[in-house]
Amino acid sequence: MRPLPPWVRTALATAYVVYVAYALVVLLTSPGDALNHIVTNWLYQGLIAGAVVIAAARAVHVEQDRLAWSVIAAALASTSFAELYFIAFAPESYPSVADVFWIAYYPLAYVGMVLLLRRRAEAIARPLWLDGLTASVAAAALGAAVLLEVVLSTAHGSHAELATNLAYPIGDVLLLSAVFGVFSLAGWRIERRWLVLGLGLLATAVADGVYLFTVDTYQAGAPIDVLWPLSSLLIATAAWVRTHDERHLRTQGRPLLAVPAVCAIVAIGILVYDHFARLNVLAVGLAAVTMLLVILRLGLTFRENAQLFALTHHESVTDALTGIGNRRRLLADLQRTLEPPTPTTLLMIFDLDGFKGYNDSFGHPAGDALLARLAEKLARSAGQGGASYRLGGDEFCVVVPIGPGDAEPLIDRTCAALSERGEGFDVTSSFGAVVLPDEATEVSTALSLADERLYAQKQARRGGPGQSMDAFIEALAAQEPALHAHHEGVAALALEVGARLGLAPDDLDELSRAAQLHDLGKVAVPDEILGKPGELDEREWEFIHQHTVVGERILRASPLFRNAATVVRSSHERWDGTGYPDGLVGEEIPLASRIVSACDAFEAMTTSRPYRVARTTDDALEELRRCSGTQFDPRIVAVLVAVVRERVEAA
Repeated sequence: MRPLPPWVRTALATAYVVYVAYALVVLLTSPGDALNHIVTNWLYQGLIAGAVVIAAARAVHVEQDRLAWSVIAAALASTSFAELYFIAFAPESYPSVADVFWIAYYPLAYVGMVLLLRRRAEAIARPLWLDGLTASVAAAALGAAVLLEVVLSTAHGSHAELATNLAYPIGDVLLLSAVFGVFSLAGWRIERRWLVLGLGLLATAVADGVYLFTVDTYQAGAPIDVLWPLSSLLIATAAWVRTHDERHLRTQGRPLLAVPAVCAIVAIGILVYDHFARLNVLAVGLAAVTMLLVILRLGLTFRENAQLFALTHHESVTDALTGIGNRRRLLADLQRTLEPPTPTTLLMIFDLDGFKGYNDSFGHPAGDALLARLAEKLARSAGQGGASYRLGGDEFCVVVPIGPGDAEPLIDRTCAALSERGEGFDVTSSFGAVVLPDEATEVSTALSLADERLYAQKQARRGGPGQSMDAFIEALAAQEPALHAHHEGVAALALEVGARLGLAPDDLDELSRAAQLHDLGKVAVPDEILGKPGELDEREWEFIHQHTVVGERILRASPLFRNAATVVRSSHERWDGTGYPDGLVGEEIPLASRIVSACDAFEAMTTSRPYRVARTTDDALEELRRCSGTQFDPRIVAVLVAVVRERVEAA
């Protein structure tokens, strides 16, 4: 709110100076004294009229809450008019016109408070609304038990007189309950405006209550006469109290049991007292309603606590950054998975490779965003039956039930999900996999085994492809030394063919590895079969047909050779679908496998073996042309023939 206009500050200061003088006279003199009579008749009226002007000025000069303060100013004006009418005409009948305007003060003041509260209604939580309603009803019950009992105990006269006598305490109960309701809605953290306004309304209720107890001995100019003008001045002052925009104030406060507890004590006290000394029906009814509201509040609190517990539990087992499960959830899920009967389940732990460089290059916010993207892809790759987890840092995990043949496709999907490439970065993953319960039946054992395998892959990757290649080549050379030169020849020829076909550098690297290792599975074939000079029988051919599958399994154990493993498996497929082990046809066969197949055939035909002599280059090329379209890809044969012809011409 803007600073107070100078005339408002002057008017308020003057009003309170006059009020202090008035209060001193009333408190220090006796009713009936001349000075007491003068100030009671004139200063009293002047103070209430001044309050009306100050409150009305707020409605005229400030647009915010104009309607609310107009109604409150009307409430004060109604009281002022009643006072002036009573002094001017001194009505002898009861009730009189003055009573109508005095009573009108209560609903007008209540409506004004509701209009003030309406602006902040959206910011008030449901529990506080319920607390406010409970406090209002409890205050109304207490007021009815005290004030109405006084009126009813001395009730006499006509129905109009009885109704008028009841209207004042009911109005006071209405305002008193409204004050407590508003304070409760604010979480008992009341802004200055509401505090001053509440004190003003409370002053009226106190004054009326004291008057009801002393009605038989009351005289104009009694000490309680200082409360009514004070109430009007406080309400007018509240109109100009500076405060923040109430729509943005925090009103929820702390979730307290104090309000329903106190209200329950009040209601129980009224009901217990009614058992020994009958109270009016209104007080008993309001006390019963208070108890029902307290029970409702307890039910709402229980539901909120249950929701809070569920939210807390969810947060305790969920990774805050990615939204997937954390280590705590993984341990719990693994424990349930390993309980009999245990389904066949694949546990995989991943560690990102290249993530630290990404973080260093692009910053931690970008790194967090990358982790969130990878986690989302990992969750999708695990499928509906699987679960994904982030164990901390750049470590992830999946737990997925599997059936026969599901493991390898799942490994492919999850590793692909945890990879992302772009300009200046290449993030991939290493993993350790464990099949449950075949390889582990305890949570700690399963995690340790997966960690060991993950660490082994990381170490192999740090050693580089050279060390692994050397190890594989040494294994082949140990069984058949002559194959070493053959494999190098196949690799060199395959690289030339691949380059002519436009393969990318990375693909050429994979092609070279596969070409050198395409016979790796022969380490599982007995020497007598590999070196047999005659025809192989059916059992011996079964060994030969399995060597590509064995080679694939050996290579797939290392993430560095997983692509090469696929090429090796299909290196003996045929263009017409009569090859092995899968009977793939045409373009179904990986391009690298088709290249290796043709180059391997040419090198084999031009190299002497125990069971045949080498062919000439022209015979070998003619055989390739003859088998083009049946055993070999025609396009690859054409390129291979051209490469060999160029070699011969260059020599």
